[in-house]
Amino acid sequence: MNPLLLLFMLLPVAFLSGWWTARRLGARHSGARVDELSSSYFRGLNYLLNEQPDKAIEEFLKLAEANRDTVETHLALGNLFRRRGEVERAIRVHQHLIARPNLNDDFKTMALLELGEDYMRAGLLDRAETLFADLVAMNAQAPSALRHLIAICQHERDWHKAILYARRLEETSGEVQALQIAHFYCELAERAQAHGATQEAGEYLRQAFAAFPGFVRAHMLHGRFAAASAEYTDAIVAYEQALDADIDYVPEILPALLDTYARAQQMERAEQVLGRIVTRYEGVSPVLALARIYARRDGQRRAVDFLGTQLRQRPSVRGLVQLMDTAIEGGGDSEASLRLLRDLTAALLEGQALYRCTQCGFGARAHHWQCPSCKSWSSLRPVHGATGA
Repeated sequence: MNPLLLLFMLLPVAFLSGWWTARRLGARHSGARVDELSSSYFRGLNYLLNEQPDKAIEEFLKLAEANRDTVETHLALGNLFRRRGEVERAIRVHQHLIARPNLNDDFKTMALLELGEDYMRAGLLDRAETLFADLVAMNAQAPSALRHLIAICQHERDWHKAILYARRLEETSGEVQALQIAHFYCELAERAQAHGATQEAGEYLRQAFAAFPGFVRAHMLHGRFAAASAEYTDAIVAYEQALDADIDYVPEILPALLDTYARAQQMERAEQVLGRIVTRYEGVSPVLALARIYARRDGQRRAVDFLGTQLRQRPSVRGLVQLMDTAIEGGGDSEASLRLLRDLTAALLEGQALYRCTQCGFGARAHHWQCPSCKSWSSLRPVHGATGA
């Protein structure tokens, strides 16, 4: 929720609390105190409506100081300070709340959770982790604390801890964490493989499949590891399983798969598989790969005819570039014109996003398993259409 909106909703609570206190005491000076609260409230409201948030905050701070018993207002102010980048002020507000001797357990837990978020925003991840771990140990706000702990572990690339906290979150809240856990195991597998621990890497992949059966990333890693060991048959099977698991990853899988087909001298199988993919995948990547096979085996004319037919069905700038390249290689009177057209078309592709996050819309030219913007896993998908992959 927008912190200004939350603060706006909580201010009447603070105001009414002060009014009720004055009514119970029945003292003359208390009535004056209510008038002061009312004046601060309406001044702050006026600033808020006139889009002057800084002046509004100052009035609301006066209101919060005048009525220290209204914990909700202080929580909302601390949250607002953090979102505005004033982390030190947010930390002070939440620390003062926690230090109150008569603060009930629920409010203390909320203040601790907010303080942990302040620490994260300030980059004090060790303090935040300790605080959230204590909340989990007390079983207080466990799901929220666990989510923050997972985020910290991902930032520090501590995948073992991330898996433990993700499993705990699944047990505590019922939220399915299988995909995230599988990604964490894949991260461990890549790290182990990079250090030459092949058996350990294989075990992590088995754990990834156990967490999320048929996981496309695990199949791709299996293929890569097998190909690195010259186990080309196993690599081909793994890459083909990756295609069956998620057809959207064709642009990522095809280059390695085609290289493996070539090394295993199984180009006939490559042609058959590409033919099947073309009927399932909307993008142009398998069409281009199949056209290259036709060009090498049957000549440029066959490749040009195939590309022309396919591009009428699925228009693509990338397909057009390859069509022109194929025609240029075949020679002819129109070679110079085709070269110019090809260069202009290629220039249009520069800077175009090839992948887009389905969660936040972030665009990228290279694939990422975790979105650099919103940190979602497996959310970057190929962009189809004229400039897509």
